[in-house]
Amino acid sequence: MKTILATASGGPSTLSFTRSLRDADPSRTKYRLIGTDCDPFNIHRSEVDAFFICPKATDPGYIPFLVDLIRREKVDFLHSQPEIEAFTIGKYRAEIAATGCRLFMPAQATIELLRDKWSSYQIWQNAGIKVPENIFLNEPADLRRAFDRFGADIWIRETVGAAGKGSLSRPTYETALDHLNATKAWGHAVAAEHLSKETVTWQSIWHDGKLVVAQGRRRLNWAFGNRAQSGVTGLTGVGETIGDPQLDELAVRCIRAADPTPNGIFSVDFTYDLRGVPNPTEINIAKFFTTHHFITRAGCNMPEILVALAFGEYRGPYGVCNPCESGLLWIRGIDIEPVMIRRADFEAARAEFERTRARLK
Repeated sequence: MKTILATASGGPSTLSFTRSLRDADPSRTKYRLIGTDCDPFNIHRSEVDAFFICPKATDPGYIPFLVDLIRREKVDFLHSQPEIEAFTIGKYRAEIAATGCRLFMPAQATIELLRDKWSSYQIWQNAGIKVPENIFLNEPADLRRAFDRFGADIWIRETVGAAGKGSLSRPTYETALDHLNATKAWGHAVAAEHLSKETVTWQSIWHDGKLVVAQGRRRLNWAFGNRAQSGVTGLTGVGETIGDPQLDELAVRCIRAADPTPNGIFSVDFTYDLRGVPNPTEINIAKFFTTHHFITRAGCNMPEILVALAFGEYRGPYGVCNPCESGLLWIRGIDIEPVMIRRADFEAARAEFERTRARLK
């Protein structure tokens, strides 16, 4: 039995990870799951065999705490979903590896490169990949130049962070100026041309430069999008499995432009421009998307594959794109288990509603 430590175990992203491992084939392996979380409330939502409150990843005591816990609990493998924890764990991977605990992560240089949206924008632009034009915001003069360039169709976001951190959709100049001043975001924010509302994601695992498996997913809406000025919360409300060979090819180009020999998890976000061309906006590096239990339920258990790779137990196949049935919907909400249905069933229910409404007119 392998002991797996998952950080932020009370959060939705790690719940997807631990639920996926619970769904793994017991004939192949069994797991003892333990978790950490710096939130003393969220940790009680964990679905693990044992959990421990830990320091924040920015706390100097974070790594010593993890190392001590790994030794005490005899942890075999460590995985982290939050961006800041993955970055910190990767930075101190030698100390963790010295305990005998395994990791399966991208190179630290790649993590540091791709967690910064401005750096990834520059990489893709230099590689000839279509990206939305960006202007780095160091001072108010840069913001004025961005408004002169993009006009009302402007998008502002911070360069590091998840869940739409610091994003503004079509703000006025005054609103954007007040926001950047209040959040002290000068020097780590960008302005960009506004794209469409259509977004897709491409989640993949790589092994020493070889693609292992990838799955595309369309986002139909953002959960609680009406609670954010930009409409973006980083929380998918409804997702749909897709298979698009052109998107597969573009995602591979985006990843290899940043790292010629990728290893670990690379999850690419795309937003379509007004001409229907997908533009990469960021790579969620070293972590799965929050809703990756959807992909597990749809037939591809990427966390199980990741663990097998970490232990040298994966025997293939490689280069698999979109193994899940297309047109599966994952419908999420607060305080309710997600539901997976086929798009055909969704359309049938809508059609029945329209027939009933027409009959009653």
